[in-house]
Amino acid sequence: MDNNLSESLPERTFQYQSSLPSLPVPLLETSLSKYLDAVHLFASEEEFKATADIVSKFQAGVGKELHQKLLQRARTKRNWLEEWWLDAAYLEVRIPSQLNVNFAGPAPYLEHCWPPEEGTQLQRASITIWHTLQYWNLIRKERLHPQKAGKIPLDMDQFRMLFCTCKVPGVKKDTIRNYFKTESEGPCPSHLVVICHGRIFTFDAVCDGQILTPPELLRQLSYVKECCEGEPEGDGVAALTSEERTRWAQAREYLINIDPHNNTILEIIQSSLFVISLDETKPYSTPENYTNLTLEALTGNPTIRWGDKSYNSLVFADGTFGSTCDHAPYDAMVLVSMCWYLDQQIKVTTGKWKGSDTVRAVPRPEELVFTVDEKVQSDISHAKRQYLESAQDLQVVCYAFTAFGKAAIKQKKLHPDTFVQLAMQLAYQKMYKRPGSCYETAMTRKFYHGRTETMRPCTQEAVNWYKAMVDPTCDADAKRKAMLLAFNKHNKLMGEAQEGKGFDRHLLGLYLIAKEEGLPTPDLFMDPLYAKSGGGGNFVLSSSLVGYTTVLGAVAPMVHHGYGFFYRIRDDRIVMSISAWKSCHETDAASLFNIFCSSLHEMLHLATTSQL
Repeated sequence: MDNNLSESLPERTFQYQSSLPSLPVPLLETSLSKYLDAVHLFASEEEFKATADIVSKFQAGVGKELHQKLLQRARTKRNWLEEWWLDAAYLEVRIPSQLNVNFAGPAPYLEHCWPPEEGTQLQRASITIWHTLQYWNLIRKERLHPQKAGKIPLDMDQFRMLFCTCKVPGVKKDTIRNYFKTESEGPCPSHLVVICHGRIFTFDAVCDGQILTPPELLRQLSYVKECCEGEPEGDGVAALTSEERTRWAQAREYLINIDPHNNTILEIIQSSLFVISLDETKPYSTPENYTNLTLEALTGNPTIRWGDKSYNSLVFADGTFGSTCDHAPYDAMVLVSMCWYLDQQIKVTTGKWKGSDTVRAVPRPEELVFTVDEKVQSDISHAKRQYLESAQDLQVVCYAFTAFGKAAIKQKKLHPDTFVQLAMQLAYQKMYKRPGSCYETAMTRKFYHGRTETMRPCTQEAVNWYKAMVDPTCDADAKRKAMLLAFNKHNKLMGEAQEGKGFDRHLLGLYLIAKEEGLPTPDLFMDPLYAKSGGGGNFVLSSSLVGYTTVLGAVAPMVHHGYGFFYRIRDDRIVMSISAWKSCHETDAASLFNIFCSSLHEMLHLATTSQL
């Protein structure tokens, strides 16, 4: 009887958090042998011999001690990596986040309900905001289903960071402020912030315990728009969030010192549910070509985005949408889950509001006006200058490859993600005649507070296959065999990484223990081959499968001569966004895209003949 009762109760969002396993620490020798495997490709025999020597000394000596200390740390923490990763990957990083770290992307609604159309901006915005507020409410009431991999529950902690969360700059290290609470934990902030023409407004999204309806939200947005129309631009204080982190921290301290009310405004922005940017641009895009929309989301007007907010919704003047999000508090899968929910809701209702048109007497939005002086104004113009300079240097292409998608790949009994990854390897090697160090995100959410591990797709098997593909003496059969070996190796490494058995985070842990103990940096990390193979965040190709939905994002490359390569896979198409820096003359995102497409065709052809 009891059993049936528990079966019928819906699962609560965070119910499995206490029973998730701790993040494991891999075996030292396994990690080091995987590391050697991964770097071999990037070295001459002589260089490799030197590295192998460094590694065996490390394994027998200081590495052994550091590993013991790491195991000790893991005994007292359910996730030994969590704080370290946050600090090293995000909070201690000093480069401007908004272009280099944030992820941004186009919203998919234009595919089915909302093609670009002028005059629809506010009406569509009020509907997406309403659906977003429903999602916030689901998390707040813990009604969002816990995600699973098969039957294994995944960590849901990152979903707490989607709303009411903001990064705050510090002189040496930033912090994350999270004001979200579930209903059982207590009251949660429920106000929104709208930025328009460099001016900032706020209003509560809840009135008398009820979420504002789309007609009510429309009235609030229209009021903001009317306040700004025909008026001069605001001060654009938001642009400061696009600055180098220490400079922004200092500018922020100065702002607070000149008037304590400025601190009150900052608190209102930081604790708000999310930020809505009413953008004047019209980045005309189509389901086959999202380039303008993606570029605008990633590099658009800094005076109307709060770059440190965990979710900043962008509403363009042609009725299309995008977003930009701080990457520190969560990984893109959280935003993908929400955007997919929004997309489904908008599709089901064909983007219309079917409820009541009654508008309650809701208090009008309040403008938040910072006290600024000449120094603040000069800080703002410095921030805008450096941002625009970087923004103009970023090249982004975002296109759909429509010849085939997941359905055709699965029909060949091949893994769609591995298929795309190997096509990317093939394309890069065709373009540069050499392997490129590559990072693919592997998710470790099976573990308590797990985030990601590095999977390195540039394997010896992938390189052997490339050599077979360009060898005129090689027949289809040999190419096919080489391709399948590359597939198997990739799938094996990905599976291990998802089980917490990758080596990159382990090595990072050993490096950070040495740093914390004030020991000299071990030779392993000083070896030129460490960085050359991608270690320390030096991957030339930084890539991620955003999923099998309609949601896509884009991120800037990790290194100056590198690419950001993000993609989503649908039954009939593969959509990807590729970024590169224009000031690097070796890279070109459009060329890589074209060669990638021909690689996809070549691979499918090879897989087809393999069934004969």
